[in-house]
Formats: sequence, C-alpha cells, structure tokens
Amino acid sequence: MNRHVNIISNRLSLRKPQRDSLEILAEIADLLPMKKEADSSAALEAVNKLYPSVTAFDGRTFPSLCFALATGVGKTRLMGAFIAYLHLAKGIRHFFVLAPNLTIYNKLIVDFQDRTHPKYVFQGIAEFAVEPPEIITGDNYETGRGVRKYDLFGETGVHINVFNISKINSEVRGGKAPRFKRLQEYIGQSYFEYLSGLDDLVLLQDESHRYRASAGVNAINELQPILGLELTATPQVEQSGGAKPFGNVIYSYPLSRAMHDGFVKEPVVATRENFNPENYKEEGELEDLKLMDGIQVHERAKVDLEIFARERDLKIVKPFMLVVAQDTAHANRLEERIKRDDFFEGRYKDRVITVHSNQSGEEKDEVVQRLLAVEDPKEPTEIVIHVNMLKEGWDVTNLYTIVPLRAAKSETLVEQSIGRGLRLPYGRRTGVKSIDRLTIVAHDRFQEILDDARNPNSRIHGLIRGGITIEPNAERQEVVVVRPLCDVVASSKDDGNLSTQEKIPFPTAAEQVVAQATVDVIRRVALGVHLKDSGLRSASDLQKPEVMEQIIEQVQKLVAPGQQTIEGMGNEAQVAATVQKAVELWVSKSMDIPRVTILPKEGADFGYNDFDLDIAAHNFPPVSQEILLAYIRSEERERLNADTASHREKRLEDYIVRRLVQEDDISYDHQSDLLYKLAGQMVAHVRSLHSEEQTVLDVIRFHERKMADLIHVQMQDHLWTKETGFEVTVRQGVTTLRETNHSRPLGEDPIDFRAPVEEKQFIRSLSFGGFRKCLYPSQKFDSDPERRFAMILEAEPMVEKWLRPAKGQFQIFYRLNHNDQSYEPDFAVETKTQMLLCEPKRVSEMTDEIVTAKAKAAVEWCRHASEHAKTYGGKPWTYLLIPNDAITASATLDALVSVHRLN
Repeated sequence: MNRHVNIISNRLSLRKPQRDSLEILAEIADLLPMKKEADSSAALEAVNKLYPSVTAFDGRTFPSLCFALATGVGKTRLMGAFIAYLHLAKGIRHFFVLAPNLTIYNKLIVDFQDRTHPKYVFQGIAEFAVEPPEIITGDNYETGRGVRKYDLFGETGVHINVFNISKINSEVRGGKAPRFKRLQEYIGQSYFEYLSGLDDLVLLQDESHRYRASAGVNAINELQPILGLELTATPQVEQSGGAKPFGNVIYSYPLSRAMHDGFVKEPVVATRENFNPENYKEEGELEDLKLMDGIQVHERAKVDLEIFARERDLKIVKPFMLVVAQDTAHANRLEERIKRDDFFEGRYKDRVITVHSNQSGEEKDEVVQRLLAVEDPKEPTEIVIHVNMLKEGWDVTNLYTIVPLRAAKSETLVEQSIGRGLRLPYGRRTGVKSIDRLTIVAHDRFQEILDDARNPNSRIHGLIRGGITIEPNAERQEVVVVRPLCDVVASSKDDGNLSTQEKIPFPTAAEQVVAQATVDVIRRVALGVHLKDSGLRSASDLQKPEVMEQIIEQVQKLVAPGQQTIEGMGNEAQVAATVQKAVELWVSKSMDIPRVTILPKEGADFGYNDFDLDIAAHNFPPVSQEILLAYIRSEERERLNADTASHREKRLEDYIVRRLVQEDDISYDHQSDLLYKLAGQMVAHVRSLHSEEQTVLDVIRFHERKMADLIHVQMQDHLWTKETGFEVTVRQGVTTLRETNHSRPLGEDPIDFRAPVEEKQFIRSLSFGGFRKCLYPSQKFDSDPERRFAMILEAEPMVEKWLRPAKGQFQIFYRLNHNDQSYEPDFAVETKTQMLLCEPKRVSEMTDEIVTAKAKAAVEWCRHASEHAKTYGGKPWTYLLIPNDAITASATLDALVSVHRLN
C-alpha cells in the first residue's frame, strides 16, 4: 500500500471510488516521467498496457486522463486528494483548475480556500494546515500573488490557480488572445507565459464534458502541463452525429454503481394508482393534480426527515420541491396559483419562489438569496419554480420532489432530474426509504419512463442500470471476531489479532500450544471451575505460587496426550516456565473488573411531564386516492397510504391514540390524559388547515402514523424517571474480557485512529486500529469525540491500558419505562492509581434523564467495586460523565477526572 495514498485516504475519509481513483493516480505518477514535453506517444503506450480503456489522450500533446465519477460521489474532494498526493508524494506545487461556469468557479474557490467551510477539501492534511495553498483566481491573478510568494529560499508552498473557462471562452471570441496571455508589467511577461514556463504544472478540469473542445481549453492546452486530470460524470462530447465518448477514461464509476453502493438517492417515479390521462383533458387539470400529489410526497418526506433527525440528534433537513415550468410566463402563473387561498388553503403562499432569467434588480437579488439559503431550516422556501433544471454545480442535498410541468422526452426528463436531486443530506443512505429517494411526479410519463428503464438501448437504462459490471464483492461487509489481547498471547504473526505494537511472545509451535492451554485453563477458572483454596479476587491472584502450581498441573494434563509428538515441547520445567510467562502476559493484557452486579430495585417509575405540541410548521394535505411509487432501477412498488385506517373510530383523537399506545414506553393507564390532550391538539391543528370535516377525517386516517410519530418524538423531551435504589451482588473470582464482533468492508484493514474522520455521521461503520494501550487490536467508536478521547488515553503517561467494553462485560442495569436495561460504559481505563469508567456525551444530553439514570447506576457500581478492590489492595473506581466539547486536543485526563467525576 502506497503510504501517501493511505494517509490521504484516511485523513480525507475518501469513499471507495475516490480511493480507487487516487490509487490509480499514484500508479500513473510512478509510471510516467512527469516532466514537461515528455513523449506523449510513449506515455500513451505505457498507460494503455495497464488500462486498455485509455486509447488516446484526445488530441493533447501531454498525458491527459479522465476519471468519470457519478454526480454526488465527490469529485471536488477527489481533486483535493489528487493535489495533496501529487504535492506530498511528488513535490509538485503548481496546479491549474478549470471550472465550467461562474457557479462552479465560485464554489471551487470556497472549497479550496475557506478552511472553516464544511466542504474544505484539505481538511485533515497537516502539511496544508501549517502552510495553506495559495489560491490564485481569474479575478486576482493580476495582483501578482501567483508569482510573488517568495522567501529567502525561493518560491514556497502550493499554488492552485482556479479559472472560469466560460469567461476565457468569451475573451477568445473572434480569435483574440485571452486576457491572461497579455503582458503584465509587474513580471515583464504575461501570466500565461509565467505558467507555461513552470516545469511542474498539473491541469485539472472539473465537469470537462461541458467545454472540452472549446477555444478557451485549446488556449489552456498551450500551457503544456506535465499531466492533465479530467473529472466528469458524463465522459462524452455531444456532436451533431451523436455523442462521442472520451478516449482517455482511466476509471469509471457510473451512476448505476453509485446507486447500488448507496452514495446517492434512488430515483422514483410517481403517479396515481389506476391513473388514466384521458380523464384529465381540461386545461390545467393534470397540472393541478401533479402539484397536489407533489405536495403530498413533499410533506411525507418533511415529516420523516424531522423524525429521523430528532431521534438521532442530527441536523434537521428541510426538504424542498422543484417545479419545472414551460417558460417564464408559465412559471409566473404557477406561482400565482400556489399563492392563492384555495391552494392548500394558502399555506404555501410565503414558501414559494420563482427563478428565471427575466428577473432583475431587487426581485432577482431576493430570489437568489432565498435560493442560496434553501438548505437552511430557518429559510421558509419549500417550493422552487424554475424554467429549466437548476444549474449544474448547485449542490443542494435537500431536493426530494420534482414536478416537471414542461414537455420533454422521458429520457431527458429523468436525466435532468437525477442530475440535480440525487445528493444525500447525510452523505450515505439512512435506511428510511422516504428520505433515501428522489421522487419525480410524472403521472403522464409513468409507464413511458419505466419502459425506457427496461430498454437496454435507452439512455435511462444506461444511467440507472448500465455502466461497469458490479463486482460480486463490491461493498460486501465481513464480520470480524476481535479477541482481547489477553486471549491471544499464543498468537502467531499472521492471525491478525496482535496489535500494531505487539511482538510474538511465543515463537515456537510448542510454546504456543502450552500458552494456549494456559489461556484455556484461566478461562475455565473465570467461568467457575474453582482451584483448591485459591480465594481468587483479582487477576493478579493467578500469579500466587499456590495458584500457579495448580494452573501448571492442569496445563500439563491438557498437553500430555500430544506432548511426545510436538517438536520442542521440552520437559516439565520448560512447560512450567512457559505457563508462568503466559499467565504473566495474560494478567498484563487483561483488566481487573470486579464481579459486581447492580440491579434496580422494584418500584422504579417513569412518566411524561405535561407540554404542548410544536407542529405549526407541519401541513397534512388531503388524500383522495393512493399514490403509486415505482423505483426506476428496481421497479419495486410502494403506496403512500398503505396504512390508512380500515374502520371508523368514535373520536378523531382515537386514530392517533391507538397508534401511540403501540409504543413500548407509553402506558395508556398512566398517560391517557396527556395522550388525548396531545392528540386533541393535533386534531385542532388539522381542523385549522381544512374546513370540511370529511377532509379532516380523511387527513387524520391517512396521516395517523406520522402524526403519532411526531407526538412520540416530542414526548421524549419531557420524559421523567426516578429510581428507588439498587440491589447489589458482589462475587469472588476472575473476570475475563469478552470477544467483540466488528463489521467492516471486505478485505479492508482498520483505519488508523489518529486520522481525522470527515464524514463523522458514518463513524460507526468504521473500524479503527493502531493502538498501543488498548486491550483489543481494533475498536469501533460511536462518535468522533470518542475517537478523540482514545487519542487522549493513548497519549496520557498515567494510562496503562484501556478498552471499550464488549456487550455484557459490565453487569450494570438501570430502569427505563418499567423495563431493566443493561448499561455498558463507553470506556474502561486503568491508570497507575485508579480505574475509570468514562462516558463521553453530547452537551445537549448531559442532563438527559436516561443519561442520568445510567450515571446513577454506574456510580453505585463504582462504589461497590472500590470497596471490593480494598479487600485485595486493588485500585478504586471512578465514573466520569464527560461533555464532548471538553474532549479537545489540549485536554488532559487529570483535568477531565477532576472536573467531570461523579463519585
């Protein structure tokens, strides 16, 4: 594995297609001479041998390679990885980045330059933190910043030139020279001449299909860079005779693969069930139907997104709906229609904007500002009307519903739709269907779209189902059994269980047999097979002479049957010496966890405090028929109102309450008054939205599950619990560490825990290694603060060992909603003077009643564990509840203990 590829992939949290692309670049950078005016024919021949798909550099006189990655996979971050690799591994310092238009140009400048921006492409690259790259743009190069950055030793740092090709194209019309080819007095030559004289310039082209053969690019090619790198989701040039594919595609990761791997939304087409377009002949009738159904799909996504975010304490994503109009006049009529009082009783009149080229002045400025802020939950816009699909490079993640109201071929309709709405708000799919899909409301094109998706000759089929063949093992997960280090003292080098700092303690097969037998005896002792008069209270008691003698005796019995056939087994004294060494290692790689069990006494109680619902922002549209959804890729079918009530209830509130009482934590007998109060508030809200009582009934019957879910989520903020004490059991004996199971991508090694994780919401899916003091060779973390806390433990001189307990390792129980729940603290730590149970938590959760209940049980456990430790000279136990914001790079464990200990 290339060291720089590994470091950059970990620090930038590259996805598999991005990492694959980086590995290819590393291979090419080693293969080619990487110098100016190198033999391009020889370079093409060398590349073609390794990658037969590269048949030409497409008219370039320098090596130029295309990485074709689907929209939403992360081409900008990959450009950052390319630049970081070429600089760190090859010493290259000069880069020229081309953007296809002003929107992407401005976006790239922010992504490359603003270190506070969440999409900053060099986040985690330490070398760029010390000396950030100098960003030269088409707007500031004339200031000389791209030439004048020198110190006593000459020019320093990385220079990234970002230019807008559409502006250059406008400058070269009529055969003129682009502006940056004109003489600049401050350097005595043009900026173009300066760049063309550099011997390490690399050209990167974003969305290269948009301008590949333009006059501006032809001028850029005269710079004669040492390497060209193109990125696009569409590796072809549209010509009068049809699309001409690129001849220099070295890596392809098409949309079909991105959908399969879960990096983008699944496109879905929607219609009414049993829909007949002949029934909608009146002008505007079909248009109104599609708008109304689009609103219903939109509101379903809005509710599901809020519930998902609240349950996981994530950012709330506000979805919006895109309506595509025929022309500007049609767009204005649609806005007037949506703002009328009879369109969902006027609820969207302040939540709609229209975007088109005829706007100017203050109106245009206001619309642009609202459009740019459409992802902000505080910005009210929920419907955007546009004459064309929104511009390429406008990378929103909250577009969930598209209502096309302009005539277009089904292929064009789907292509444009998926190009704008496939990005996911949380980076990966959530498992909730309604927030993992993009819905195209296309009643009149429903069957046509599905037919095209089935046709192997159609563009839709190629996009959704075609592309490169998906390997059988692509993104397959493997389950890895992680054994504690105390149980692998007999390991050999290639069994994968030793940590990165471990050496093989028993090099011969005979020693390994004896050591493994010793571990087996210890585990039997821990399971209750008593030794005579041992009185074991801790792991260190295993080293007492009278205990050691019995362990040696039992090991001798275990290895005796094969002793004569195992080469190098040796005599009894040699076996005894190996047993003693194995016991010593086992103790050093284990942790003394007392056998203390904490159970809540009977009588614990819980309930919900009185409160009022916050539902003003939620609209529940009426439903007259079922809406049918079909996934374009798989053709899986789904109906939106499949859970509509089948019988009438006496009261409207009953529909909602009957759903609520199905929740495990809700007792009708104890909470019926609150349940009916909240259900009554929901019914009153629906009545405020709809004047007809039959409509109110239909809405509640259709949305009852979502209404109950919204109420239940808000109830959790008002939960109270109280405990009536604990029952404590303390037993003698030795505790062994348990195995854990980790899932990770097939064949991938654990990630170095020191490497920053960019997509923090998916940290749970990663496996980490590289520890020195952890008692397991690899660990998983539930959050990035937990990973940072592990860094503190590894760096702290007072810490001797630590672990993240396996399920069932600690016998600590607390009561939740009349049920006893087990609690496993996040970390167990042994220092030179004490034992710690540590629980990092979000600041917002520090006073949460469940967190408090767990903490009370853990403090009680620590009190009894400390009393037990006194009987054999063990270390006292302390419980820490640590807010995440206290876990910083400068934090020390001593300070955390002094401030955040609870006992």
